[in-house]
Amino acid sequence: MVLGGEGADGTGYEPSGRDAAMDRTLAALYGGAGPGAVGEGGGREGGLGGSAPRMARWLGDIRTYFPTSVVQVMQRDAIDRLGLSALLLEPEMLEAVEADVHLVGTLLSLHQAMPETTRTTARAVVRTVVDRLERRLASRTRATVTGALDRSARTSRPRHRDIDWDRTVRANLRNYLPEYRTVVPERLVGHGRAAHGVKKDIVLCVDQSGSMASSVVHASVFGAVLASMRSVSTRLVVFDTSVVDLTEQLDDPVDVLFGTRLGGGTDINRALAYCQSRITRPAETVVVLISDLYEGGIRDEMLGRVAAMKKSGVQFVALLALSDEGAPAYDREHAAALAALGAPAFACTPDLFPEVMAAAIEKRPLPVPEGPAAR
Repeated sequence: MVLGGEGADGTGYEPSGRDAAMDRTLAALYGGAGPGAVGEGGGREGGLGGSAPRMARWLGDIRTYFPTSVVQVMQRDAIDRLGLSALLLEPEMLEAVEADVHLVGTLLSLHQAMPETTRTTARAVVRTVVDRLERRLASRTRATVTGALDRSARTSRPRHRDIDWDRTVRANLRNYLPEYRTVVPERLVGHGRAAHGVKKDIVLCVDQSGSMASSVVHASVFGAVLASMRSVSTRLVVFDTSVVDLTEQLDDPVDVLFGTRLGGGTDINRALAYCQSRITRPAETVVVLISDLYEGGIRDEMLGRVAAMKKSGVQFVALLALSDEGAPAYDREHAAALAALGAPAFACTPDLFPEVMAAAIEKRPLPVPEGPAAR
């Protein structure tokens, strides 16, 4: 792109061999004609008619010449800039693409229009991304949340059989009496009686409007991971202007994702009303609202519900996004209003999410990242 294309554009350098092939591949996307307009011999042709075979070859070319991270960017540009989403309804196209979170979001927005022949391939693509995310996030999430649950369940007045002797000794080392070679335990550390039952109720309330696609993907994975833990009860609710409870599908995040309907409006108040109606142990409940806060419902009622939940003892977390895509667009007025209620709204990466959940479970300040979205 820097050196130019046909005629070297005055640079004095005409690409050849692999450089020329890379140049043609880039020009197909960024030269104005589009991937579907690359002819058999590499020349440019107008229009996108009959472009699927050429598009499949182009997808293969970019995977040959560029690393995965660049391939994903180029695919995203091809889908977003050139309006090629419809091509993803063809199985041979899906088999050629590099699967990533953005592609999953696109497929979910299209899945209602998918022909039956494409659905199996689409599910396989989504499964590839979900499995990759689970491998990356599951172990750390379980370890972090389990540790937080254990710490939150400790008590300084345990029954004898509930005493954690290792932690009790460490907490009282300054009381060691060398002449008796013993530690005098001034403070006992142990677990409460409910240590082996369900310790926390977690409600993930996820905005499924089109702009939240990556957040929906990550939330479904985290929901499945949390649901696999016996010590927490997890509920997953997705919403636009309607509310859908997908808790029964949490054993498979792919089923969860295909149960969503990306796009449409947003009624946060209605979603929070549903979540609020399902809370039975407010002091042991964490509600995580994942939304850009562009409310189409009744704003004052939404804020009133948040205030009521917090007053009852619910730990309320507002995430403007749950993704790696950088600072999101969001309603700053609503974010400020939540912050005034003691519920800071901030964007959260998937890697930070386990720490956010641990802080909420332990009822300590949330690890709000610095930046314009940390409000």
